[in-house]
Amino acid sequence: MKKSSIETSVGIFVLIGILCVGYLTIKLGKMELLGDNYYSVYADFNSATGLKGGANIEMAGVRIGQVENIILLPNIKIARVKLKIEKRINLSVDVIASVKTAGLLGDRYLSLTPGGSDEQLQEGDSIEETESALDIEDLISKYIFSGDSK
Repeated sequence: MKKSSIETSVGIFVLIGILCVGYLTIKLGKMELLGDNYYSVYADFNSATGLKGGANIEMAGVRIGQVENIILLPNIKIARVKLKIEKRINLSVDVIASVKTAGLLGDRYLSLTPGGSDEQLQEGDSIEETESALDIEDLISKYIFSGDSK
């Protein structure tokens, strides 16, 4: 009888531990189970170099979403970025999306600059104004290889 109660206690303890680990995984991974708290919009860039799925989207230095995925539109040869924006954030139709770098060699993220229009973007709309990332490697190679040879 005593062995059975010890096994039951250990089983309950292990079950509680697994539930706690599952809860922390969902919370720390910022996963949504019961409802999606985001809406999706798109932005097209000539170059999305260094930008990855899961990258932060910021407005005024505050995280308001994340990059869901990036695909190449083969017919027009541009990168289409799908953005997940928190539902509490309303974006005007003249918002500007820019690919930025965190620090000199840091990760890339999207920065949104608000516009002044009263009209709001809806689910599935596209951001018209975009600015591609400044490619430091291109600048360095142009500087190195464009020197005058005498």
